[in-house]
Amino acid sequence: MGADSPSGAFSPEGSPPLWREVLVDAQRRLAGNGRAPEEARWMVAEVSGIEDDAGLDEPIKVTHIARLDSLITRRLRGEPLQYVLGRWSFRGLDLMVDRRVLIPRPETEVVAGYALKECGRVAGARTAGDTVYAADLGCGSGAIGFAVADEHPTTLVWCTDVSAEALAVARANLAGLGLPARRVNLAQGSWFSALPSQMAGRFDVIVSNPPYVGEGELLPSEVEDWEPPTALRAGPYGTEDLEHLVDQASDWLTVSGSLVLEVSPLLAEAVAERASAAGYREVCVYPDLTGRDRVVVARGPR
Repeated sequence: MGADSPSGAFSPEGSPPLWREVLVDAQRRLAGNGRAPEEARWMVAEVSGIEDDAGLDEPIKVTHIARLDSLITRRLRGEPLQYVLGRWSFRGLDLMVDRRVLIPRPETEVVAGYALKECGRVAGARTAGDTVYAADLGCGSGAIGFAVADEHPTTLVWCTDVSAEALAVARANLAGLGLPARRVNLAQGSWFSALPSQMAGRFDVIVSNPPYVGEGELLPSEVEDWEPPTALRAGPYGTEDLEHLVDQASDWLTVSGSLVLEVSPLLAEAVAERASAAGYREVCVYPDLTGRDRVVVARGPR
């Protein structure tokens, strides 16, 4: 490690630097690469476990220096911050994330919110305490499905993914979910094939953040170079998986059930029209936090 690393201020003969000094140095290094100063603070918190400013006046340990330097180097090379930290928050859940799964994003938190609203709508029409059945197809890290289980206590959730590697991440996150984990089932398979056949026609809510990027669509390098391509790109047009979900979900939903999909703003209108043509009685498009069409909710398949 050179003098431009957090270890530059430390020598065996001298006193170790304080975390506050190391933080300033980390912010300087990251700023030179156009990164926000908050990123350095999050890395320091990840390595040190220090969340409050008072703790920054503690001296850094030698073992922490190499760890922090490694995180900064990875970020300077372009790796997304969420993968560098190895975890990210999603609706209050602390999720493990790495290159096997998509990074949880604020727009997907909005999708989870609409799935929860649909769970609440179904529960409100039933006897208190009755089970609401939900499925998160293509669950990745488990973000949406685990949030539903965590925030809606009478929901039983199936979380599925075709990727065994993604399910390994979801399984690790499920271990940290606590009591709601008892109401979550994990299964591997492509879309509806992963669900138990006896559940056909019984799901109240099916939610998914499927691949919806077309082959020719450009993505930021931080997404294109790092996140799993099979979770991003659906095919030539980007609509392929969305169309499959719309066409097949009616066989798995109750007559009052809902399909909740995250979509590209460019595809929202087409997906909504397909859902209407497929016989859903009520189809709505909702915006994300930036006002872009992001969520399609289709209720009541015939």
